Amino acid sequence: MQALAPDLVEVDTCVSDTYRAEPRWWVRHWYVALSALIMAIPGLAALARNYWSTEQGAAGPIILLTGLWLLHHEASGLRTQFDRAAGWLVPLGLVVVGLCTVIAAVTAKQWLQLLGIYLSLIMLLYAMIGWRQLLSLRIPILYLAFVIPPPDNLVVPLTHALKDLVAGGAVGALGMLGYPVARDGVLLYIGQYELVVAAACSGMNSILSLTAIGLFYVYLLHRAHMRYAALLALLMVPVALFANAVRVIALLLITYYGGEAAGQGILHDAAGLFIFLVALGTLLALDRMLAPLLIRGRASR
Repeated sequence: MQALAPDLVEVDTCVSDTYRAEPRWWVRHWYVALSALIMAIPGLAALARNYWSTEQGAAGPIILLTGLWLLHHEASGLRTQFDRAAGWLVPLGLVVVGLCTVIAAVTAKQWLQLLGIYLSLIMLLYAMIGWRQLLSLRIPILYLAFVIPPPDNLVVPLTHALKDLVAGGAVGALGMLGYPVARDGVLLYIGQYELVVAAACSGMNSILSLTAIGLFYVYLLHRAHMRYAALLALLMVPVALFANAVRVIALLLITYYGGEAAGQGILHDAAGLFIFLVALGTLLALDRMLAPLLIRGRASR
């Protein structure tokens, strides 16, 4: 019995040393947090001023706040595990992030500046909790990536294609119902009125925002069923397209029955909230229909 005592004391000492070593991260990697903060403040201020104030980016603050809450919620139960490789990988990563920031300032590419902020957040987490723990946070980290607006050379051609798709769907649906509608590209005609499908009505930024919010909903409710959650996440793209088409149909009908002033007034400004409600309602309906078939059906096998 006495021979076991030194071993017990040694184990207790090792545990105590490991526990005391955890707070030393703030001493060893304080520059990571400082660098992330320095790069984040001007980038987020410019994002709020130039993008979040527009209709296309109105969902940005919601995605950022819910993403940070989700990241904190998922990381609260993780234990800090210092990775020795972080000693040289984190400084190297900060050099890359710094290059992104410099190039973004020279070329006026806001998405590149925000990408640097995003990468600095990942490095901050890596230095804090280690590589393995970082992988367990991949969904919240992926969700936060939706805060970054895509580059214009990707958005512009996709927006044109989406506007054509949404306009064709809206005119086709109203034509089947007997309304006097026609279109010429993105110019829509209903009765004696003419409307233009703007980028806000079917743009790529709107699709990304709705997809991000759908991903947040799916992860919270179905994280225990990852295959089913992945299916619902993929379905958010056609759901977002459907919501935008419903918005265009609603604006056409408002203009047809209420005149041009009604179609371009407060109801037009409230259409952003309208497509969010349509997308969320459609996702809930799909979830109610598919969950009994895919989740409960699998469980009964």
